[in-house]
Amino acid sequence: QLQAFGGGLVQAGDSLRISCAASGQSFSTYAMGWFRQAPGKEREFVAAISWSGDITYYADFVKGRFSISRDNAKNTVYLQMNSLKPEDTAFYYCAADGFEPEQIALRIAVHDYNYWGQGTQVTVSS
Repeated sequence: QLQAFGGGLVQAGDSLRISCAASGQSFSTYAMGWFRQAPGKEREFVAAISWSGDITYYADFVKGRFSISRDNAKNTVYLQMNSLKPEDTAFYYCAADGFEPEQIALRIAVHDYNYWGQGTQVTVSS
């Protein structure tokens, strides 16, 4: 089970770190991803990190602003968001790619992830 938390209301230009905690089982051998969904829009890929934390990948619209990391000892994944913009407003979901443990390739499609958290709302005011 995955649970995202740490969202909130911030102003444009602010920073925020959201977290995703796993419980019930270890996700330390799974690649993890963050997705987001704004009202009326499809869920979109934001960032992904390999099971070891050595490899990361970002959507173009967050490169240089967001950073994904993980602490396998705590079974937790983080998304540090800097220079937030109003268009970053969305529900943010964490997900685990449990299809193939310890894989190196990072995936960006929703259907490539089979464990999902409930999400946390991030609202950026202008």
